[in-house]
Amino acid sequence: MDVNAQTEKPKEIDAYAKPYHPEADAQADLDKLIVQAQKENKNIIVQAGGNWCIWCLRFNNYIQQNPAVSKLLKDKFLYYHVNYSKENKNEAFFTKYAPNGPALGFPFFIVLGKDGKVLKVRESGNLEKDSSYDEEKVLAFFNEWIAK
Repeated sequence: MDVNAQTEKPKEIDAYAKPYHPEADAQADLDKLIVQAQKENKNIIVQAGGNWCIWCLRFNNYIQQNPAVSKLLKDKFLYYHVNYSKENKNEAFFTKYAPNGPALGFPFFIVLGKDGKVLKVRESGNLEKDSSYDEEKVLAFFNEWIAK
């Protein structure tokens, strides 16, 4: 979804948790996660988006509500929501980790190794199913990036 579409606000948005924080220092938060990832031998999944984006909020809700996905993420990854909105586009963060990421639409994912190096940047559209997500596709994507 285009950040310029932020003026559209489906009522459904109000029903979801808001995991994105425009005021956060994304690089400082990620630096802490990298230290934790090294200790726990886990890769990091960064979900890029904003509280204005219905698909971003749907994905966050989906990973919380789907037991198999929730367990996999909790057990095998560290997960972070990086904000992209008119309040804070986190330009330095995206320039460093996913310079073409915002062009993919939102949400998109940045997979980082426990050392903080980018392993994959990918869009989320082909994980969708109707107005939600496809469990098999979501699990396949995450399973591909479990730390060895």
